[in-house]
Amino acid sequence: MHELLNASQMRAADQATIAGGIPGIDLMEAAGRAVAEAAKAMAPDGLVLVLCGPGNNGGDGFVAARLLAEAGRPVHLALLGPRETLRGDAAIAAERWHGPVHPASPDLPSAALVIDALFGVGLDRPIEGSAAEIVAAVNASATPVLAVDVPSGLDADSGQPTGPVIAADATVTFFRKKPGHLLEPGRSLRGTLELAHIGIVDAVLAETGIEGYENVPALWDAALPRPSGVAHKYTRGHVAVVSGPATRTGAARLAAEAALRAGAGLVTVASPGSALMVNAAHLTAVMLTRMDGPEDLTDLLADTRYTAAVLGPGMGAGPAERAITEAALAARPALTLDADALTQFAEMPDRLFAAIAERAAPVVLTPHAGEFARLFPDLAKHPLKTERARAAAARSGAVLVLKGADTVIAAPDGRLVINANAPPWLATAGSGDVLAGITGGLLAQGMPALEAAEAAVWMHGAAANEIGPGLIAEDLAPALRRVLTGLFSRNGAAL
Repeated sequence: MHELLNASQMRAADQATIAGGIPGIDLMEAAGRAVAEAAKAMAPDGLVLVLCGPGNNGGDGFVAARLLAEAGRPVHLALLGPRETLRGDAAIAAERWHGPVHPASPDLPSAALVIDALFGVGLDRPIEGSAAEIVAAVNASATPVLAVDVPSGLDADSGQPTGPVIAADATVTFFRKKPGHLLEPGRSLRGTLELAHIGIVDAVLAETGIEGYENVPALWDAALPRPSGVAHKYTRGHVAVVSGPATRTGAARLAAEAALRAGAGLVTVASPGSALMVNAAHLTAVMLTRMDGPEDLTDLLADTRYTAAVLGPGMGAGPAERAITEAALAARPALTLDADALTQFAEMPDRLFAAIAERAAPVVLTPHAGEFARLFPDLAKHPLKTERARAAAARSGAVLVLKGADTVIAAPDGRLVINANAPPWLATAGSGDVLAGITGGLLAQGMPALEAAEAAVWMHGAAANEIGPGLIAEDLAPALRRVLTGLFSRNGAAL
């Protein structure tokens, strides 16, 4: 149930279901029933204002209004546009409503709840005129809002407003979530999200295709490394984390501790000689070795016990640092490249992609928006974050983690996942370094690259939720203990 459908795929699912013998009005009745039940839960008493638009979203609103009225709730139904212009199933739903139909206007009656059934997933233009005034009036009121499918004015594919948009307290959507429910600012604008099943069967997905998946443990739980009773530190992988100079060592240590907490058996910080004492003063379980240039890193990674490496956090972005990254690219272990290891190739991204293409071991790239724009300046202009990530993964040949409140993970073969568990307090200095370390720790244990990236991003968000407001990056790695305990106990694994 974690597949995501874009607007055209959702329309295709509706059409395939109707073609299979289920009347469209039956789907609308089921959708309206789900909305009515959600409305009762949100506002157990008081007037419900139902704002209906001219399409099928409005038809869902008519059904919800009728069912609420039949349950004894006072309902004020307001329609945008003439009733005579309603067509198809929406017209049938309107015929079944026997109460008054008021013209929709910004002059809203006092109500306990507003049901936003103005526009659904098919809206592809800004809301204008009187409809825009109604949206403004709803947002200005203190009345809770329940949106039908998506808040009116929100693009269901991108999560971006098309113009004026309703800020909902809750949303009921149907069959499958849409990307815009998870991508910001859509994730914030839709409030809490309820997924209702209205009679569309899962088999239609083979016909419609899917846009991607929501990042949940079910996607990668089977691949998550779980130590066996005969495991020891050398069977759990060894991560090398490249440190920056003496004044910028903290980022590498954040990544190193996270890699160790994520389950790697050993982690070594490869440090310039000038930074050895600084790093040594802060490291305990994480080991330390001297690395002053690409030749040293080549020699280090030639040791077959190293199974992964993390480069970029606090590393620096000049030619000398790029040579170190290229030495890692020429070596055997799986790689996580973050921060400076990406910026090093801003003027020559094809050089990075060519080196990735020559490798047998996987590479995970973890850029934030600015780093992404430096590596993929043309793709950064695409309006859909999902397509930016998917195209970048295909071009680079790496698993691409496009970070943000709505991190998108894409594989070179087109698979795509959207993460939605990150709290706002995760936006703090050093949190990305921790994510790079978690990814490296999972790769070191042999987890496939896409699944390792998905798991790392989810675990990163889950750890932040464990901590709560006031989080700083140093809090994240210790919180992974509780996250992993929960994950390992999902299937009754021994702890």
